[in-house]
Amino acid sequence: MIRRQKSMRFLGGFYAFPGGKVDPEDGAPDILARCRGVTETEAGRLLPSENGVPALAYWVAAARELLEETGLLPACDAAGRPVASADPEGVARIDALREAHMAQREPLSALLGAHDWYLDVGPFRYLSHFITPPSSPIRFTARFFLAPVPTGQSPRHFREEASESFWVAPGEGFRRHRSGEWAMAEPADCGLGYLAQFDSLAAIWAAHEDRRHKFHGIFHLVEAAGVDIRAGR
Repeated sequence: MIRRQKSMRFLGGFYAFPGGKVDPEDGAPDILARCRGVTETEAGRLLPSENGVPALAYWVAAARELLEETGLLPACDAAGRPVASADPEGVARIDALREAHMAQREPLSALLGAHDWYLDVGPFRYLSHFITPPSSPIRFTARFFLAPVPTGQSPRHFREEASESFWVAPGEGFRRHRSGEWAMAEPADCGLGYLAQFDSLAAIWAAHEDRRHKFHGIFHLVEAAGVDIRAGR
C-alpha cells in the first residue's frame, strides 16, 4: 500500500493501493495493441465499456499506475518472456522507461515499442467496483485489480505522490483502519477486509481464476459474492 502525500487535495494523507484515473491515452489504439494476455473482446466481457472508454483501457491504466507509483512494469517481450528475467539489463531499462514516461517524453506505447515490449495484463484479476454514494462531497468510481509482482522485479518507493509505501497483511491493514490508526477510503478498506478472509495467496488466486469481479456497489449498498467484506480478520 501507499500513503498519499498530505499536500494532495484529494484524499491527502490517506492510505491506499497504487492507482489513479484512466487517462485518454490508456484507450488509444497504439497502447491497446501493446497488450498481451487479455484481448479487447475478453476485456469487454469482463468489464463493460463506459462513456466510450474501451474496457481494456482499465487494464492499461492499472499497469501504467503500477509503473508510475511502484516502478513495477508488468510486461513481456515478443516471445512472452517477463522483461526483467529475459534481459540482463531489464530492471535498468525499466527504470529508464519509467523516467522517460514520467517526463512525458513519449507516449507509453512508443517507449514500450522501442524495446519491443508489451504490457502483460493476463495475470491481472478484476476484483471489485465501487461508486461513492450520492451524498459524498467528492464522487468517484473505483475499480480494483489483483496482480502478482512481475518476475525479477521489486516495488520501490517514489515520492511524486506517496509519502510512504510498504507491504501489509490485509487483516492488519483492515484492523488499523477500523481502529482509527489509518485514514482510508471505503474501497481500500473493503478490499482489505475481503482479502483478509483467505487463508493463503493460492486460495485468492483460485477464487479469482474466472477473472470476474467479486463485489461491487455504492458504499451503502454493497453486494458481495458470498463474503461479508466488513468482517475481515
